Amino acid sequence: MTEPAAVPTPPDAPRIPYTRSFHGDHVTDPYHWMSDKTDPRLVAYLEAENAFTEAVTAGQAPLRERLYADIAARTQQTDLSVPLFVTHRGGDSFWYYSRSTEGLDYPRHCRLPAVDRDAIPDVTDPRPDEQVLLDLQQLAEGHEYLALGWSEVSPSGRLLAYSVDTAGDERYDLYVKDLATGALVDGPVTGVAAGGTWLGDEWLFYVRVDEAWRPHEVWRRRLWTPGAADTLVFHEPDDRFWVWVDGSRDYAYALIEVGSKLTSETHLIPTAEPEAPPRCVAPRREGVEYSVEVGPDALYIVHNADHPQFALARAPLDSTTADDWTPLVPGRDDRRLNSVTAYRRALVVTHRTEGLAGVAVLPLAADGAPGAWAELAFDEPLYDVDADADPDVDSDRFRFVYESMVTPPSLFEYSLVTGERRLLKTTPVLDHPERGPYRPADHIQERLWATAADGVRVPVSIVRRRDTPADGTAPCVLYGYGAYEISTSPFFSVARLSLLDEGFVYAIAHVRGGGELGRPWYDAGKLGRKATTFTDFIACARALVDHAYTRPDRLVAEGGSAGGLLMGAVANLAPELFRGIHAMVPFVDALTTTLNPDLPLTVTEWEEWGDPLHDREVYAYMKSYSPYDNVTRQRYPALLVTTSLNDTRVEVTEPAKWVAKLRDLATNDAADILLKTEMVAGHGGVSGRYRAWRERAFQLAWIMSLIA
Repeated sequence: MTEPAAVPTPPDAPRIPYTRSFHGDHVTDPYHWMSDKTDPRLVAYLEAENAFTEAVTAGQAPLRERLYADIAARTQQTDLSVPLFVTHRGGDSFWYYSRSTEGLDYPRHCRLPAVDRDAIPDVTDPRPDEQVLLDLQQLAEGHEYLALGWSEVSPSGRLLAYSVDTAGDERYDLYVKDLATGALVDGPVTGVAAGGTWLGDEWLFYVRVDEAWRPHEVWRRRLWTPGAADTLVFHEPDDRFWVWVDGSRDYAYALIEVGSKLTSETHLIPTAEPEAPPRCVAPRREGVEYSVEVGPDALYIVHNADHPQFALARAPLDSTTADDWTPLVPGRDDRRLNSVTAYRRALVVTHRTEGLAGVAVLPLAADGAPGAWAELAFDEPLYDVDADADPDVDSDRFRFVYESMVTPPSLFEYSLVTGERRLLKTTPVLDHPERGPYRPADHIQERLWATAADGVRVPVSIVRRRDTPADGTAPCVLYGYGAYEISTSPFFSVARLSLLDEGFVYAIAHVRGGGELGRPWYDAGKLGRKATTFTDFIACARALVDHAYTRPDRLVAEGGSAGGLLMGAVANLAPELFRGIHAMVPFVDALTTTLNPDLPLTVTEWEEWGDPLHDREVYAYMKSYSPYDNVTRQRYPALLVTTSLNDTRVEVTEPAKWVAKLRDLATNDAADILLKTEMVAGHGGVSGRYRAWRERAFQLAWIMSLIA
């Protein structure tokens, strides 16, 4: 007689007395000790939770392998990006592209000498004159993790600056490579932020961070001068503001961009005068955000100085005040302007209208006056589109990427002369060995409008197979985010196809706090109205049930980071609506974190969540929804909590404390609550495509096993 499998015992985290006291409120927190990430007990607890999760999910291993095989089978693993034509100062032109190879986690970035930009080369097989600029697979040797931060060829095309992170903590090391010899000629400059820019071939700008990991300084570095000290160019003392640096597409200016959640400011330095002091385009005004695009003969500025949905203005290249801004495109209540790219022939504007992304072209007359707004039209009801900036301001074309929940990402070229568009490449979806070819027509994407508690209509994007019944019996995954004005557009996913093939419905709840319906949509889900994000998501879940897409015992919610906060909140508020919840790097101890100004991001986050340290009412409001503070003795949905040890955005402390408290109070079986920590990774999870596929296969197997 076969003995039944032993039931694993969940970890029991140590409880150490601690009381958090603010504004006369005293809260007992026995897991506060986990805030010290150097405490060996924390690592031991995380490893014990990993072992428990592995034991509980061991039976899912065959399903994980099948799902991983699905992703691998449908992905063209040896592939190329479409070569991009670039002419450098001095006249040398190249085709730039990336090459991925089956069996390798990371791509190679390459280039090929170019003559005619109309003749895109076939580089399926490497040519003798192909030059490998950066081999990320080689850089990853000896490391469990690799992320490329900044990578940019110098204006002459002779040098490459790049930065890498090998831990996941977003602390990068900066190097410079001579492309003629392949030798490193500078670096490492250690512990810097991801970005930077060139000023000619002799000078580099890069960004340093403070003790709270806030990018706050821009430094100038001179190459080819041994012993020369780097020079501080710009320092931002206000803890609410981040600093980053970029370069104009014509190599004429370095842009030092400074921003909080509500206010921004841009400074310019001519690359011809790298030691010149920064010149402010327009001094910051509280609540005014603007971004600057350097055009051939003017600055183009997207701003919210006179409309919350942003407007477009033009200013002289030497502008130093907003009084110089000449209106070009006024703000509109139903359209959120996002960005502008300036060419000599036209302006290309990205925006969001009626919940969807859009791209428009405004031709420019000889005197710089913009012509009529020409919208790029598409024939699917749901989609995402974004414009790529051509490096050449004199270009007669630009590229854009289009996708939907059923259409794989497709790269198009648009002519600024004729208005014609040309398909350059659609990301291949290979035939599945058992299910055959992927056919978009076999799937339906549609929009559902849920009615929120206050009567507001909330959009939900849905995709399913045509043969999936809409009778309430289908399993469903509902994804949500809802913060920072970030839009979750209807996107395509190869991994999602395995869910759809198994009869799942997949839905995205475009809740308030995100940017899908513009700035007012964001404002309605932040600060003192943050709970709207949670009640919107619950309304979306109920709408899926009411419209017979699924039922609560077959519905799984998923979200990460600020979307993980959403997952924690709805688990407390409406546990009966969900069979399971997957919370990724979840911001679940929001109040404790936001009370500590010494932690990374905290002060800059006060404009998003409020300042509970100095404001009693904000403290009380955040305490009312922060998931960790509101865990109660009740039955929760099954929970898979995934996180990373080196995450600097949402520290591993938060999900670890949350799971420990859930183990104390949830009335579920212990195996219903799982914590999985990547021990060498950051906020974005593991690096390397094959490891990422395995991680997603693990998550999908857990979701499918709940519904089986």
